[in-house]
Amino acid sequence: MSTLKEILCSPANRPLVIKDASQLVESEVDSKGGLTGIAIKTAFKTVKSLKPGLIPEVIDSLLEKFADQLEPFHKEWTDGGKTQTFDNFLAARTNKVANALLAVTDERARVVHNATLKKLYLGLRPQGEKHVEAAVPGMSRMMKRYV
Repeated sequence: MSTLKEILCSPANRPLVIKDASQLVESEVDSKGGLTGIAIKTAFKTVKSLKPGLIPEVIDSLLEKFADQLEPFHKEWTDGGKTQTFDNFLAARTNKVANALLAVTDERARVVHNATLKKLYLGLRPQGEKHVEAAVPGMSRMMKRYV
């Protein structure tokens, strides 16, 4: 049985996963409303203006780490006999999945050298769990194409 990293990071899937994940990020940002949504959209626009193409680059550079964080869920799903689809399995564990993904971005933020990016991330991080939880169903559906 292949690991999640082997599946998502295979030469055939990796570019597609990066493209799909980038589109998911764009869609999630676009869906935000209210004052927090304005802050997120402004930060996202700032990031994109500082370095166009940064989102796919970051996803590409972190894909293995994201897959490693999601591997325990994949293994539990596989060992459990796949009684439901992987996307439904992940969606039922939204908080745990969100925190696993945030562990990767939190670590990245600790070592990033760009002060503007670091400040933007740290400013939005207190709301991060809520927003990543909201994105888990979309991410789960996206991953269904590959798993």
